[in-house]
Order: sequence, then C-alpha cells, then structure tokens
Amino acid sequence: MSDLSLTILAETPSDALPIERLHQRTFGPGRFVLSAYRLREHVDHLLDLSFTARIGTLLVGSVRQLPICIGDTPALLLGPLTVEPPFRSRGVGRALMDRALKDAKAKGHRLVLLVGDEAYYSRVGFKPVPKGRATMPGPVDYNRLLVAELVDGAFTDVSGMVRPDWSMAKE
Repeated sequence: MSDLSLTILAETPSDALPIERLHQRTFGPGRFVLSAYRLREHVDHLLDLSFTARIGTLLVGSVRQLPICIGDTPALLLGPLTVEPPFRSRGVGRALMDRALKDAKAKGHRLVLLVGDEAYYSRVGFKPVPKGRATMPGPVDYNRLLVAELVDGAFTDVSGMVRPDWSMAKE
C-alpha cells in the first residue's frame, strides 16, 4: 500500500450514486437476489459506520454496515465491501474493514455478521457461524456466513433468524 495515498472517509449522502455505480460494475445485477440484499431492502446502512476509500478524488472502494438482529440480539451486517478491480490486492479492502470494525467497536457494537469468503475475512477476525445458530431470509451458503465478535464472548448465547433491525426501518 505504500505506493497508494489512500484516504478512508465516512460515507456521505453524496457518495450514494458513485457507490451504486461501483456496485453495478463489480457485482452486476445478480446482487439483488442475494440474502444480504433482502435485508438491505428494509433498513438503510449507517453512514457513520460505512466508509469510502479514495485515492485523491477517485473513489476506489466502499464498505457499508447496517443494523440487524440475530434473534433478539442487535448486530451489524457488513457489506457490500467492494474495491475497483485495478486496486484490488493492494490493501484497500483491508483498510476499509479495519476502519469499519474499529469504529463499530468504538460506538458500542458487539457483533458483525457477513456472508463472504472465510479465507479473506478471517484475517480481520471473522469466523464461521456454527451450523444452525443463525438463519437468513432467502438463499444463502451457510458455509460463508461469518461473524466477528467485537467484544469477547458476544456471540456465545446468540442464535436465531437474521432480520433487519426494525427500529431502524426505512420510512
């Protein structure tokens, strides 16, 4: 990363369109059928816990987090995390995740869930959710359902359906 002058900033409302275009380029239209997108239909991501990565004024990456519940336990859903292809494997995704998790912990959040590749996300503390402990709406590969405890033991007695945090539902 030493050759990149990367800036990580909290997402602002004016970032919405450039981030949507980034998602279109990197994930395509199939992203809307994924379980995680089902949750995003009802609750907006938290701008103060969602971040952009820029080199100069060029948006090169984004990560979002939204409020969910696992059973009755509040948590965050991390994602989507995306980086422009020419800037992948250069630490941009890691920098975004580090900032997102650090700020979530600082704001008192205890758990972060995501659907993703264990080999990639385990580097920042994500572990597989034990089989049967959490279920999601729609199709999901439960081998890719991962959780990070921001507080030791926060996932110990947690189980149930993953759902939007209805207290934060869109108007």
